[in-house]
Amino acid sequence: MSESMSPSTGLGVVHLFGKPGPDFDGQALLNSVKAAENAGVTVVCVSMLGHKADLAVMALAADMRELRNLQTGVQRAGVGIVDSYVSLTEVSEYAKGMPAEMLNSRLYPQLPPAGKNAWCFYPMSKRRNPGQNWFTLEYDRRKELMEEHGKSGRAFAGRVIQLVTGSTGLDDFEWGVTLFAVHPDDLKEVVYTMRYDEASAEYAEFGSFYVGMVTPVHELISQL
Repeated sequence: MSESMSPSTGLGVVHLFGKPGPDFDGQALLNSVKAAENAGVTVVCVSMLGHKADLAVMALAADMRELRNLQTGVQRAGVGIVDSYVSLTEVSEYAKGMPAEMLNSRLYPQLPPAGKNAWCFYPMSKRRNPGQNWFTLEYDRRKELMEEHGKSGRAFAGRVIQLVTGSTGLDDFEWGVTLFAVHPDDLKEVVYTMRYDEASAEYAEFGSFYVGMVTPVHELISQL
C-alpha cells in the first residue's frame, strides 16, 4: 500500500463543495462519511445555501490519503465537486507565547462545536501591491496589526469559533477561514467588524464566500 502523507504537525484539511448528479446515491454518501470517520477522519457535513453548491464536506485527518479516500467516496456517490480547498491546520507565527492548550486546539481542533450550526468558509491572502505589501512590513509591525485583529475577533467569544488553516503552496490563496457561529448574523457581524482592522482593510484579499448549516449526514441526504 502507498505510504501515508502527513504534515509533520497538525492535520490535513479539505473542503469539498458539491452538487448531487442524476446518479446520486444517498446511502453511498452516508457510507463514505462513516468509513472516513471509522478511519479517524473528522468530517463536518454542511447543507449549503445559494447556487454555488448544495453540500459541503469539510474533513480533517493526519493522513491526507484518508482525505483522498473520502473525496473518492463522495464522488462515487454521485456528487459532482464544483469547488474545493486544500489546507493544513497551523499555529500562526504571531501566536508565540500563547498557552499550549490554545495552540494545540488550533492544530487539532474538535469539530463541529456544539451549538454553532451557522457555517461559513472563505479563502484569503495578504496583498503584495506597491505600498500595500504585507510581506515587506517588519515582523513587529505585522505582529502589532495581527494582535489588533485578534482582539476584534475575541469580542465574539462564545458566539463564533474561527479556524484558520494554512494553504500557501497548497491552493490559490494563503489561508482558508472556516467560521462556526450561533446565528447567521454572527457570521455577518464578525466579518464586517474585522474588515475595519488595518490588517484586513489595507492588506487582505478575499475569495468566494460559502455559507450553510452544519447538518448530520443522514439529514443532509434527505435534503438532497
